[in-house]
Amino acid sequence: MDTVCENYIMSTNRREFLWSAALAGSALGLASPAPDPDPWFDRPMRWAQLTLVEDDPGKYDPAFWLDYFKRTHSDAACLSAGGCVAYYPTKIPLHYRSKWLGSIGAFGDLVAGCRKLNMVVIARTDPHAAHQDVYDAHPDWIAVDAEGRKRRHPVMPELWVTCALGPYNFGFMTEVTKEIVSLYKVDGIFSNRWAGSGMCYCEHCQRNFKAAAGLDLPRTTNPQDPARRAYIGWRQQRLFELWRLWDQEIQKIYPSARYIPNTGGGASSDLDMKTIGSLAPILFADRQARSGLTAPWANGKNGKEYRSTMGRKPIGGIFSVGTEEPYRWKDSVQNGPEIRLWVLDGIANDLRPWFTKFGGTLYDRRWLPVVEDIYVWHHRNERYLRNEEPLARVAMVYSQQTSHFYGGDRARAKVEDHTLGYYQALIEARIPFEMVHDGLLDPAHIDKFKVLIFPNIAALSNAQCDRIRTFVERGGSIVATHETSLYDEWGVRRQDFGLAGLFGASFGGAIDARMQNSYLHLELDPSTGKRHPILAGLEDTERIINGVSRVHTKPGYANSPLTLIPSYPDLPMEEVFPRVAKTDIAEVYVREVGKGRVVYFPWDIDRVFWEVLSVDHWKLLRNAVDWASNEPRPVVVTGPGTLDVTIWRQKESLTVHLVNLTNPMMMKGPIREFIPTPPQQVTIRLPQGRKARKVQLLVSSHTPRVHEANETVTLTIPSILDHEVVAIDL
Repeated sequence: MDTVCENYIMSTNRREFLWSAALAGSALGLASPAPDPDPWFDRPMRWAQLTLVEDDPGKYDPAFWLDYFKRTHSDAACLSAGGCVAYYPTKIPLHYRSKWLGSIGAFGDLVAGCRKLNMVVIARTDPHAAHQDVYDAHPDWIAVDAEGRKRRHPVMPELWVTCALGPYNFGFMTEVTKEIVSLYKVDGIFSNRWAGSGMCYCEHCQRNFKAAAGLDLPRTTNPQDPARRAYIGWRQQRLFELWRLWDQEIQKIYPSARYIPNTGGGASSDLDMKTIGSLAPILFADRQARSGLTAPWANGKNGKEYRSTMGRKPIGGIFSVGTEEPYRWKDSVQNGPEIRLWVLDGIANDLRPWFTKFGGTLYDRRWLPVVEDIYVWHHRNERYLRNEEPLARVAMVYSQQTSHFYGGDRARAKVEDHTLGYYQALIEARIPFEMVHDGLLDPAHIDKFKVLIFPNIAALSNAQCDRIRTFVERGGSIVATHETSLYDEWGVRRQDFGLAGLFGASFGGAIDARMQNSYLHLELDPSTGKRHPILAGLEDTERIINGVSRVHTKPGYANSPLTLIPSYPDLPMEEVFPRVAKTDIAEVYVREVGKGRVVYFPWDIDRVFWEVLSVDHWKLLRNAVDWASNEPRPVVVTGPGTLDVTIWRQKESLTVHLVNLTNPMMMKGPIREFIPTPPQQVTIRLPQGRKARKVQLLVSSHTPRVHEANETVTLTIPSILDHEVVAIDL
């Protein structure tokens, strides 16, 4: 398993894209997983994870945890088994057993207890660190840094960091995995930190990469470096090979069990989400809590990103009851309202809650009633939470190739901040929306949407641009910003936009990286004497602030609703006046193309909105989507405050979730308390030909007064404390 097939050899002259080739399962010589004789994946709705620490055996109270699993109606558990520390009497040499382990083992006791509760059980392994005896016996299993030094563990120096891509995982951890499944017949293996701890220069990585790419391992993070580009694809190939190996070995022992890696996410995810979606029967979003300036809607964003490639497969939302700041306070807990807000936004976005507790010994019990309350409510309303599909008509595209090959080590600022800005704008606008992976721009995945948003999706292939054009030809609409389609899938700049024909604009040959004190002039349409609908809400001004970075464009048509007022001095104060009062340089392109509509902002409106939160920019972003949609929203919510609004269809019902984000700590947690909203009027469009049989509020247990007309239902919610769900039986 230490060599890779010739299909992955990369020619530096031809710039082959290993990203796609490396992910082809048939090229690996590994068959696809056999059909599951007893697919359990969709049964669990509430997950519990107990991550034991080494001295828990003989110290903690397993009966307490089993009782808590029962009280919370948890129907699945993830339990610590092996890897760095074994919590069962392993027979595998060098598999380190907890010094506090008894003859049976903590893992076996918990598995037996969970089985009595009829719970699904998966075993947690962590292969990222090893003890000194492993180093002594197999020093080649240890990760090596760029200077050729074996890597000690950064937190616990007596341990060693293992190489994820060599024989430690492919050999040793394969045997550990097989032993756990053989002994305990668990339903799956969930591996944490299985994909490595940064770049490794060990002898196996050097030899295998050389065989695959004909190059030495890269010494730069520049994605345009041939070795770096090849490495990105080779590493993915290697990890998917490992995934398939463990999956097959597990199923040989217990056919209904599967390997479930801790992986996945958005544009910055290391592994291709399209391939993950095809491989994984179930997945878990490990984004445990807020830290720094993380917005509370970020957990819902996790759900959207995973669902974009997983489809209707179940996705668990892992949340920690502890703090997730970089200082790693693992034995204390988060404030109750902060836990609730994070979990509820995940539930509103179809994540099945999964609580994780580090350490079986409790030092702080304040989280216990918080999670129990959420889980009991979730269990009581389970039939309204088994969603069939979202009914949103807007979707935001995210692009891993843009992140890796255009963004590189600046991907956060160049890619993710654009996404975060448009995401925040849609939340404030209360527009339900989904996310779409740019590898899945085919009709089956995008034709259910009316509008696709491209927040600086700079790197798009010719084939992807063709799919976007045909989407518009079929009647879809797009909203795009900044450098969207100006680069190919490798992050190499084109001569012109790949979507120039849709934009009605060509690349002008230059990009202003940083503008200072620049403005936008709001124009009248000379044919009507009125402003375009994209300027709605800005009637009382003739200029607003511009962005920071601007792509020079050559227009294909005249009369843009926004034109450029170029930068002028902002100091000394006596010199702050425009040198050029007006231009005809377009700063937005708004046009109808066949049955579709197109809006293109050639500047970084979404990124600047995330940084500055200008209400004028928010109005433009909101109006662009509403104009492009050219149809009523599926749900309209009117009233003060900030709400995350999602809409779902179940087998015989429809639900609208409203998560109350209105809080002074919204943009910097943890929140202290919930601030209830004033009344909210909700108007919901019913599926064509269907009527409402019953309407209820699942959180307040209130039956609202309802007005039904023209295939819509209108009601008023008196107040929302943290979360409300409108449930309509059809």
